[in-house]
Amino acid sequence: MTDAPTTAAFRCGYIAIVGRPNVGKSTLMNTLIGAKVSITSRKAQTTRHRITGIQTVPDAQFIYVDTPGFQTRHANALNKTLNKTVTNTLDSSDVILYLVEAGTFGPADQQVVDLLPKNVPVILVINKSDRVKDKAVLLPFAQQVAAKFDFAAVVPVSAKLRFQLDGLQNEIKRFLPENAPVFGEDDITDRSEKFLASEIVREKLFRFVGDELPYTSTVLIEKFEQEGNLRRVFAAILVERDGHKAMIIGNKGARLKEVSSQSRLDMERLFGGPVYLEIWVKVKSGWADNEAGLRAYGYE
Repeated sequence: MTDAPTTAAFRCGYIAIVGRPNVGKSTLMNTLIGAKVSITSRKAQTTRHRITGIQTVPDAQFIYVDTPGFQTRHANALNKTLNKTVTNTLDSSDVILYLVEAGTFGPADQQVVDLLPKNVPVILVINKSDRVKDKAVLLPFAQQVAAKFDFAAVVPVSAKLRFQLDGLQNEIKRFLPENAPVFGEDDITDRSEKFLASEIVREKLFRFVGDELPYTSTVLIEKFEQEGNLRRVFAAILVERDGHKAMIIGNKGARLKEVSSQSRLDMERLFGGPVYLEIWVKVKSGWADNEAGLRAYGYE
């Protein structure tokens, strides 16, 4: 008499996504979980918080942690806080995804390699591999980067096109510990709607103000109310100078109106209901270099 086949144990763990700014960490996480919970922008250094995205499948729960890109450009209290977030996340993860952009490896990428712990499985993820016209150069590039650390696996992907993401998840699952799920099967993030609302507004700022936008601008939700299916959101954009305020408002308020309109549409898609949104701009000089102020605005 043979034993009945046993069901594979459920796996659950935290997966840190790290890399230099603008290699596609947020896009990768959003695509993996099938929802937009971490903001994206062509402007580098967009992500400022530890954002958790959750995907649950029949035999596993993947808890992805999108981190800020490791900051080297500005030496203020804000960036010291962001870098601390990166290192703390690495130390507490079960698996690490180290992202590089296909064909590009520079000093900023090496700085992140130097932070990688030796006691956690690290998967080298070569993103934007679809952009490499001559695929013959991908293998030598992968070998070049793989020689810099003892990676558990190497996976070329395109987060934007979903190329090889199933293969990446299979690799991740191999290293997840056997655990019961931490979150409900329908959860996609541990962040509140209020937090997600502030991130959506900040994303639109990056998109519509672009390179003119001062790096130290941020968004504060001053009031978030729900009446039935309607959400009322009152947001303040904080800048350090009057000139920055004028830049965001734009000619006759046109730019701020566009930011507000597109933010509201994104919130309605994410929250699944109507949103009333008011946004105004406030000048608060020195907020990004004040540690007490950073904590007050949600930076840990």
